Amino acid sequence: MTDAAPEAGLYSLVYASNAASTFGDADLAELLSQCRVLNESKGISGLLLYRSGRFVQFLEGPEAEVRALYAKIERDPRHTSPRILNEGHPSHRQFGDWTMAYQPTSLSDAPPPPGFRSTFDDLDDADDPDGVVRATRELSMLFRVRSRASEAR
Repeated sequence: MTDAAPEAGLYSLVYASNAASTFGDADLAELLSQCRVLNESKGISGLLLYRSGRFVQFLEGPEAEVRALYAKIERDPRHTSPRILNEGHPSHRQFGDWTMAYQPTSLSDAPPPPGFRSTFDDLDDADDPDGVVRATRELSMLFRVRSRASEAR
């Protein structure tokens, strides 16, 4: 979390959706290039995760802009079954430095290391809404820690 002053009117939304078709790293890079320009102009920051045909995206910014963007995503033919996992009014941005953070997720044939998240299945557990909130927070923390570690190298 940043030490910046609380941002009035800040709204955050985390959603998950299924991809209508498979996205490769090049497809995601093109999508992000388009999104970054639009998001910056609207004051939206966030994080996009994609794995095995599923998207999870964290959006934060002015409430009207974030809600309008999510409504657009719901109509986007590249997404199927979009659903909000978590939303609210945080006092600070989690991804204030990024108009849209992204990390390629090419899969390896090697077994994953302990603690590696290979699915987003726990984000869809309607019987455990607290678990969904916890999982989204863990994902955002993991990405921020990994990004800072990469920058330090």
